[in-house]
Amino acid sequence: MYLKSLSLTNFKNYEHAELVFSPRINCFVGNNGVGKTNILDAVHYLSLTKSFFNAIDSIAIHHGEDYFIINGMFVKNGEEDQIYCAFQRQKQKIMKKNGKEYQKLSDHVGKFPVVMISPADSILISEGSEERRRFLNKIISQYDPEYLDSVLKYNKALQQRNKVLKEFSASGKSDRETILIWDAQLVKYGEYVHRQRADVVNELIPVFREYYSMISSGKETVRLAYRSHLSEGNFADALVNSLDKDSFLGYTTVGIHKDDLILEMDGHPVKLLGSQGQQKSYLVALKLSKFEYIRRKSGIPPVLLLDDIFDKFDAERVEEIIRLVGNSRFGQILITDTHESRLREILATHNTDYKLFVIKDNRIGEEIHNGIRISETK
Repeated sequence: MYLKSLSLTNFKNYEHAELVFSPRINCFVGNNGVGKTNILDAVHYLSLTKSFFNAIDSIAIHHGEDYFIINGMFVKNGEEDQIYCAFQRQKQKIMKKNGKEYQKLSDHVGKFPVVMISPADSILISEGSEERRRFLNKIISQYDPEYLDSVLKYNKALQQRNKVLKEFSASGKSDRETILIWDAQLVKYGEYVHRQRADVVNELIPVFREYYSMISSGKETVRLAYRSHLSEGNFADALVNSLDKDSFLGYTTVGIHKDDLILEMDGHPVKLLGSQGQQKSYLVALKLSKFEYIRRKSGIPPVLLLDDIFDKFDAERVEEIIRLVGNSRFGQILITDTHESRLREILATHNTDYKLFVIKDNRIGEEIHNGIRISETK
C-alpha cells in the first residue's frame, strides 16, 4: 500500500499544493518552519481522520480562511481509492472514500494505516499514563474496530459512574444498584480492552528489543511492560471493593483508564536514566515495533512517516535507521529533515526508488531522476 498523490487546499501554511509520490522513499528537506511536517500531518489526517499533533481541527485551517480540504489517492492491492477529508469552522468534519461519505469517522480508521515517528513522541516518556494508553489505542484501533468501540463505550460508562459517585460524595447517600449497572458496563468493555492491550504488548516486546539493539548497538538493556488493575484479579470484585473509597473521592480509582506502559532502561525508568539520544532511540524502536505489529495484523505495511527524527542522532545511527527502514519489510516512507546534504549522501548509498522535495520560499522543488520540476505551494 502507498499514497500515490496528495492535494492540499487551505491546509496549515499551504493555500494550495499538489504532490505525486514515489511508492518507496520520499524526502522533504528545508529549514524549520517551511511546512515539511505539515505534509506528513496531512497524510495522518487521511489515514486516522485527525492530526497527529492537535486535537482541534480549526488550528489546521490556513490563516484567514474558513475551511481546509485534503485529497489523497491510496493504492492498495492494485486498486486506487480516493480519500477526501474536509473541515469547515462550526461544522462537522467530513471523510469520504471514493465519493461516499462515512457515517462515523471511526469506520475509516485502519483502512489505510500509517505510523508517525516524531520529536513529539517524547511525551510518551515525559508525560503521564494517558499518553501511553493513547499510544496503545492508536495501534489496536488500526486493525480492530471492536476495540475502538469498546474504548468509547467504556469511557461513556466511566463518565456516568463518576457522575453518580460525585453525587454520593456531595450528599452522603449511595445508590448501589445504579453503580452496579455501570460496573457491569465497565467490566464488559474493560475486560475486552485489557485482553487486547495485554496481547499487543506481549507481541511488541521481542520486536522492540530487537529494534533497540540494532539502533543502539546493544549497549543498554531495555524493558517494556504493561501494568493494569485487571492483571491483578477480578475486575468486578475490584470495583465493589473500591466503592467506599470511590464514593468518598467522587471518581473511579480502578480500571483500564489507569493502565500504563512501563518504559525502563537498565532497570530504571528511561525518563530518569536515559540521555536524550538514548530516549530517542527507545522511542524510535518502540514506534518501529508498532509498525511491525500493524503490518503483521493487517497484512500490509503502513505508510511510515519520519518527522525530523535524526535530530540529536549521530551520522552512524541515522544511516542505521535508514538502512533498517529501507529493507523489504517496509513500504512507502515519507521523511523530513533539515539537512539536505546528509539525506542525499545516505540515499546515494541505497539502491532504491526515491523522490526528494526541497521546500523553500513558498515553493516545492521536486527532484526526479533526470531533472527538477518546480510547483507553487503559496
